[in-house]
Amino acid sequence: MNIQHFEKGFHYNDKELLVVARKIGKLATYCKKIKDDASVIRIDSENRKTEKKRDSMKVSVTVTLPKKVLRAESRKPDAIEGLDRCCEKLTGQLKKYKELHQAKGMMQLLRKRKK
Repeated sequence: MNIQHFEKGFHYNDKELLVVARKIGKLATYCKKIKDDASVIRIDSENRKTEKKRDSMKVSVTVTLPKKVLRAESRKPDAIEGLDRCCEKLTGQLKKYKELHQAKGMMQLLRKRKK
C-alpha cells in the first residue's frame, strides 16, 4: 500500500498521522487490491479561509486501483472529521469495485443478469 499525503496551509502532527494511517488501513479490509504495490492512495488536506468555519478544512482522498480510480471529498472543520467522511464514502465505492472486479463478484453479477 502506497500512501501519499499532501498538506496545504496545514500540517498533521505525529498522532494525527498515525490516526490517518489507521483509518486508511481499515479501507483495505473491504478490498485486498488496496494492499498491492499497484495501488496508490493520495490524501490532500487544505486549510481554506472561508466565512463558514464548518467548511474550513477540505480533505480529498484518491484511491488508484487497477482499472479504476476512486475519489471522495469532504469539507469539515477538522481534518480527521473530513477523513472519516471520505472513508465512509469510499467504503461503498470499494464494495462495488470488489463486486465488479473479483471473480466471485463477477459470477454473482452474471447470475443476477440471467434472472
